[in-house]
Amino acid sequence: MRNGGDLVVETLTELQASTVFGIPGQHALGLFDALTRSKLQFVSSRVENNAAFAADGYARATGQPGILFVSTGPGALTALAGIQESYASGVPMIVVSSQIPEAGLGGRRKGMLHQLDDQKESARNVTKSQETVHKASSIPYVIEDAWRTAMTAPQGPVWVEIPQDVLLQSTSVPPPGAIDMQLHQPQPHGGSIEQAARILAAAKRPAIVAGGGVHRSGSATEHLRQLAELISAPVICTPGGNSAFPYDHPLSMGGWIEDNYVTEALEDADVLLAVGTSLGEVSSNYYTLQPRGEIIQIDAHVRVLESNYSGLGIRSDASSAMQKILQALETSGDIPTSNWHGKTAEQFVADVRQRINDRLASQDLAHELGVMRSIRTALPDDALSYWDMTIAGYWAWNMWDARTGAMHSGQGAGGIGYGFPAAFGGAVGQQRVLAVSGDGSAMYSIAELAAAKQHNLPVTWLIIDDGGYGILREYMQDTFGEATATELARPDFVMLSESFGVPAVATNAAELETALQTAWAADGPNVVVLQTTLAMWQPTHQQSASTP
Repeated sequence: MRNGGDLVVETLTELQASTVFGIPGQHALGLFDALTRSKLQFVSSRVENNAAFAADGYARATGQPGILFVSTGPGALTALAGIQESYASGVPMIVVSSQIPEAGLGGRRKGMLHQLDDQKESARNVTKSQETVHKASSIPYVIEDAWRTAMTAPQGPVWVEIPQDVLLQSTSVPPPGAIDMQLHQPQPHGGSIEQAARILAAAKRPAIVAGGGVHRSGSATEHLRQLAELISAPVICTPGGNSAFPYDHPLSMGGWIEDNYVTEALEDADVLLAVGTSLGEVSSNYYTLQPRGEIIQIDAHVRVLESNYSGLGIRSDASSAMQKILQALETSGDIPTSNWHGKTAEQFVADVRQRINDRLASQDLAHELGVMRSIRTALPDDALSYWDMTIAGYWAWNMWDARTGAMHSGQGAGGIGYGFPAAFGGAVGQQRVLAVSGDGSAMYSIAELAAAKQHNLPVTWLIIDDGGYGILREYMQDTFGEATATELARPDFVMLSESFGVPAVATNAAELETALQTAWAADGPNVVVLQTTLAMWQPTHQQSASTP
């Protein structure tokens, strides 16, 4: 007999979903039983926030919304930390949570298992929309709306909750059949496009900051390249926008947005075009960026526009806005001639990158640069990588060249434990992927080795073991002169991994490249442990750019 749970999975199937992440729970059993009568693949996790990270990683790898099933109360609440990363980074996700039976809703303290006063309110801060379903007839329409909301820019997670009895009750509501899922992305106003084109046409030193919104917007990366080349604008990518512009392009300043040489270049621009970024804490080099020219900001979220700097804000899908600015410039024939104080944009970019390299070379960072170089060399050009909030991840924000692959990190919300479960999700139905964690963040997600083994997912997990929370150790030593509560007792990661049936190897910096190449050629999950301490570069937002 079909029930409310069947309507959920039938609707997801018609929307072309193929994979569901999550963990079963008593109130959600109707959902999970219905999966057995569908073609949807279920991928289990061991902790709900890691299941949310996995759905996030899947969405980033496939471009489709991650689907997450969780149970009422503790299960739903535990998932919220992972969902926050998707919300902060604009990653589409549909969360379907069970609820207590209908009779318990309304805030009455009936003493039901897992009962919250208002579960939906708990999700409000980390989701685009929230909906409680009360009748089976509503299920297909609510799921359809959730999909559309999640996939419409600004993308993000959507919360749907269904009481236990509605999921279990038999229903005569038919499957939805084919669903016409047309997405209407936000479009820019013509007047704003015309004004942006006029400003750029008059620019002598235009520069572009490319954020995560570029990655999530159709053909935006190609339109970004065309626009940068048309107006001869240097381009810098934020951590979320890593490699949205080719790293080795003559106009690319790479990803060193945390370097004052880049900050000064952006301040010297007479027009600064920010696409898909709020120019927030990291992207503004910790709010030291003080642009002297005009600012044009394109973002799909109205609350992002002018949130940090005043200028011309354009609410739009990034691809649409850049395409229309390109068309306006080409139609007018007003193509600016870039001149950076007597240098071409390409010469200026080469100078900036050389100065950054010289600054790094003047510090004792050969070990760190060597480790990052070994990781990049070991991986194929099209590799997907997922980085935790760890020192290696912060290096990757600035210097990772994703080439034809992609680099993802938990930098949106900044919680640790993202790397491995997100890579786990990204590996579903994909090629082998890389996860990079420190030993501290690895312990947040170590249980997911069991899930990776169960599903035989092709994930290589690099754990950089420095015996503690390395970045917090550095922060505290620099600020207070000593570190407190940052040192950790930790397991033998090789033996622990092998206890899950996952092959593991310990290596050193000199042999890291070979160890990763060997792991990459294997089947199923595996772990590479590098026991070493990585240092951070000297932060330049605390000094002038002229300081070496």
